Amino acid sequence: MKRRWGRIAEELASGIGRGKQYQPGQRLPTESELARQFGVNRHTIRQALDSLRGQGLVRTTQGSGTYVEEFAVSLALARRSRLHRSLALAGLHGQFGVLEAAAKPASAAQARALAVPARSPLSNLTLIVVADGVPLHVSQRVFPLPRFAGLEAVVRTTGSISAGLAACGVADYVRKTSSLRAEMPQAWVAAALQQRLERPVLCTESVNVDMDGVPIEYSTTWFAGDRVTITVNHDDT
Repeated sequence: MKRRWGRIAEELASGIGRGKQYQPGQRLPTESELARQFGVNRHTIRQALDSLRGQGLVRTTQGSGTYVEEFAVSLALARRSRLHRSLALAGLHGQFGVLEAAAKPASAAQARALAVPARSPLSNLTLIVVADGVPLHVSQRVFPLPRFAGLEAVVRTTGSISAGLAACGVADYVRKTSSLRAEMPQAWVAAALQQRLERPVLCTESVNVDMDGVPIEYSTTWFAGDRVTITVNHDDT
């Protein structure tokens, strides 16, 4: 059973993520006020707030209080990251939307990442994630053909990559490699994220593999830097 402070942290994170109870930059109630609200002692509240700080959702200023960070969504970059799980922890609802889809030959970088011959056919998907009306990230993802020929239709219907992979026979998968950097967005990325061109984005490049270690997906994802903090979880199993 989850400890009381953990349940309080989830409830506060939900209020932060939705932006309806706590807005970015807003000061949270004091520890004493939160303790009365949840019917617990201040030590339990401190543990909950420590968890939120660890997720990058709040910051504490000595003598002033605890404030919601300007970015209010914490997404995980872990061995078994799943979109619905990360959004649920932030109290949000969202799914993948397909912006573009096409079959194209693999570039040299894609062929290396997926361990396929040069110019092998790949399913190319350009996707966007909008959570509660706010664009969080866009991505370009490629999957080997013909193995994943039916994936696009399932993603369009369900909004889930995991569901698409499952329909193609991949019930489980893990992240093999990831890299993370900050960069200035291309015009189409900034437009999709509804942000200014001069505002940096966080970019990740990742390779996912099936449980036999065979590469199944190579992705480049651009996150809105002022709406998202990325938590790298080294203990994920």
